[in-house]
Amino acid sequence: MSKMAGKPFLLKPTGKDYLWGGSRLKEEFDKRIDMNPLAETWECSTHPDGPSYVRGGEFDGMMLSEVLKLHPEFLGSHPVMGRTITGDEANLLCENNGELPILIKFIDAKEDLSIQVHPTDEYAFENEKGQLGKSEMWYVLDSTKDAKLIFGLKEDVSEEILEKAMGTEKLVNLLQKVEIEKDDVYYLEAGTIHAIGKGALIAEIQENSNLTYRLFDYDRIDKDGNKRELHGKKALEASKLSASKEPRQPLRVLNYRPGIASEFLCRCKYFEVFRMLVNTELGQVVKYRADELSFRVLLCVDGEGEIEHSFERISVKKGDCVFIPADSVEMTIHGKLQFLDIRG
Repeated sequence: MSKMAGKPFLLKPTGKDYLWGGSRLKEEFDKRIDMNPLAETWECSTHPDGPSYVRGGEFDGMMLSEVLKLHPEFLGSHPVMGRTITGDEANLLCENNGELPILIKFIDAKEDLSIQVHPTDEYAFENEKGQLGKSEMWYVLDSTKDAKLIFGLKEDVSEEILEKAMGTEKLVNLLQKVEIEKDDVYYLEAGTIHAIGKGALIAEIQENSNLTYRLFDYDRIDKDGNKRELHGKKALEASKLSASKEPRQPLRVLNYRPGIASEFLCRCKYFEVFRMLVNTELGQVVKYRADELSFRVLLCVDGEGEIEHSFERISVKKGDCVFIPADSVEMTIHGKLQFLDIRG
């Protein structure tokens, strides 16, 4: 049995230097990645396009996917892949290949992202060699005064109208813009046309997928002097043509107990997310563990402190990501920290 069985461990991300990114992940989240700009960090990922790595302990330097192949029990007993796929396809997706059902990122949008859409699981499986689609949740870590999101269509449109607008400024006129503030939460189902606007700093929890179909990219030129690819046919097929309801922030209730407050943020068939605020400065004891059903991930979005277990301690600060295997050891959390508590 591994010495790390049931014990939490830190992850090291892969970075992405997309042209719309900024420098806040380096400056505010201590991401020591030699990229400029640094648009995204894939904090907890088994996706081959951006794997995360174990930092410290027995598995130091290994890809998370390699660890999970060796220890599938870390995932838990809950079925984790292909939940919306049935039959033989589900069996293929549930094979032990070291994959998580989710992918967690930090995103720094210094400029507007492209207007894009992600496919459903069914579309992706049929058209993208058995891959998963992508539904996602955004938690707004910070935003400038005028930061906005594009969230779906204002009104129902025909396929012909959308096709004519794609690749042009006319597309923007069809879309719903939403002003955002720090601490907002948004859930986007696959098929919703969307974009993160400039000035937004986001934590994203999504399906384990990197399928993005661009409808418009403002005619921008990349570092090689080329316009980025648009995905006309697939984008059109994957997009919902019905209007999206204006997203509203739900009533959120903080539940308090000594040393900790927590609130529910989002639940879907792929993941559930809570916000957890820890403050043990007055000597309170905060205990935490993952049950046998599923792994958990603690994404630290503010503060610093320690996670202690079995006479071992892990120092944690803003920007860190901690993987907690299913059926974990019991641990205590010390310090003043804010986490997103993510469960697959």
